[in-house]
Amino acid sequence: MTTAAATPRDVEASVSEFTTDLRRLREEIGKMMVGQQEIIEGVIMCLLGGGHALLEGVPGLGKTMLVRTLAETIHATFSRIQFTPDLMPADIVGTNVIVEDPGGGKRFEFQRGPIFANIVLADEINRATPKTQSALLEAMSEGSVTVAKQTWKLEKPFFVLATQNPLEMEGTYPLPEAQLDRFFFKLIVEFPDHDDLHTILDRTTSDEVPQPTAVIDKARIVQMRELVRKVPLARAIQDYAVRVLQATHPENKEATPTSKKYLRYGASPRGLQAIILAAKIRALLENRFAVSIDDVRSVAAPALRHRLILNFEGEAEGVKADAIIAEILKSTKEAA
Repeated sequence: MTTAAATPRDVEASVSEFTTDLRRLREEIGKMMVGQQEIIEGVIMCLLGGGHALLEGVPGLGKTMLVRTLAETIHATFSRIQFTPDLMPADIVGTNVIVEDPGGGKRFEFQRGPIFANIVLADEINRATPKTQSALLEAMSEGSVTVAKQTWKLEKPFFVLATQNPLEMEGTYPLPEAQLDRFFFKLIVEFPDHDDLHTILDRTTSDEVPQPTAVIDKARIVQMRELVRKVPLARAIQDYAVRVLQATHPENKEATPTSKKYLRYGASPRGLQAIILAAKIRALLENRFAVSIDDVRSVAAPALRHRLILNFEGEAEGVKADAIIAEILKSTKEAA
């Protein structure tokens, strides 16, 4: 039995439903989060792209609240892991424990850890040791957990949203490059402006505290992820994204002067996958069923900034990854 091809009207209806659901989700999160529209949109892109999000900012900017609110607006299971220096891998993935049968016998039984949830908040992830941080690698990359040679699949959608403090703060450990590469986006949470601070006070110091409600279920999230991958991508736009990625590698002919001077390693193919999927989501957010060059440019920084590794000179001079990415976008031509 063959499935009939989608008609233009079917596509239009699917895109309309997608944007409607996304608007409801953003509005519901906006009840709790003041400003930070780019951050909210970035987190949603990570969720719909099938990836994970890393939020960086000083304490008190609402990073944890954003994750909690997202979980409350989706009919999905949620767990929070507070990362501390004494946290062990088994505290995240779970472990085998000895249990006693009714007949008096004893056996090993797997006790699931907090990683077994649809939405997992890894709070202050860079306060744990690298060994503990690496416990998330398999779950984030493969959607599974292996304990004592037995593999357990995680229910879809599985979404890790990690928060971290700036590395300059006391008691932090840098995330391993392999783990950073597993994050779809790295989003920088900025300090609120004057008007937003007034709104935050109005919402948090009065007797009327807004409460978000669930507006979408996890099955719909899976459907929306499937629609994202169906968005068409012109070869010329894909080629532009490829050359942007190549320009992050100092040895490549596409590299800019700044890339050659300050970068040791460029972004991996995962960065390119994140750019393309995020660009498709951005197109749908604007009610379009085709990706543009502007979509690629808009999502390049959050998709690449955590994947660029500076050399000694770049670190010594305090060069920002975003500045290198901005130069690359400016110098990369639209047509090869």
